Amino acid sequence: MSHLDEVIKRVDATLEESVIAHMNELLIELSDDAELSREERYTQQQRLRTAISHHGKHHKEELEARQEHLTRGGVIL
Repeated sequence: MSHLDEVIKRVDATLEESVIAHMNELLIELSDDAELSREERYTQQQRLRTAISHHGKHHKEELEARQEHLTRGGVIL
């Protein structure tokens, strides 16, 4: 298995885990990976960045939905 294949598997596993801290750690680790080409590194990092962005958006939507549920007619229930 090539190094790139190993990195892709790690990124896949990290994305499946869906823990922002672990995604950020892997982003930093990939920045220093001299075995990957610039394009390979960018592609894998972009996958992580996209997941982090979507995770943040999803979290914000959940908070807004919860706030909407807790406040009806401007009154906190």
